Amino acid sequence: MKMKSVYLGIGTNLGDREGNLTKAVELIKEHIGPVKGMSSVYETEPWGFESVNLFLNLTLRVETRLSLPRLLEKILMIESLMGRVRESKDYRSRIIDIDILFYDKKIIDKEGFVIPRPLLPERRFVLVPLCEIARDLIHPVMGKSIRELLEECPDKSKVVKIN
Repeated sequence: MKMKSVYLGIGTNLGDREGNLTKAVELIKEHIGPVKGMSSVYETEPWGFESVNLFLNLTLRVETRLSLPRLLEKILMIESLMGRVRESKDYRSRIIDIDILFYDKKIIDKEGFVIPRPLLPERRFVLVPLCEIARDLIHPVMGKSIRELLEECPDKSKVVKIN
């Protein structure tokens, strides 16, 4: 199977946040494929819920041979290995969250699973780090670059580079 370019968003707001990101990246390299691009780490406000704990977020570009179902399976395994418990669909604090933002240039919408990530254009905490590593990447549904989406983003929450 040919290599596919996948963009992942990673966030954490519980425990050793920097350690959580480091461990997630290492597990992604081990179980998914080589990291070809990694953004800086950003401290961000919770989105969609209240929490006293701020998030650390970053984005990755990973090359993988995994099919989309296998990729999702590996991501859920990594989250589980790191101690994430999925109790509900509500937004809440979490030790780790790994989202598939883009899978090649594919557009997928089946059984509640949607690629590209549906709310991506409304989330500065994803767009800012993604713009750092893929500013000219074109969103296959919207036909706009990540840079354009960031410029048009209605979200005004704070996203602060920490490294």
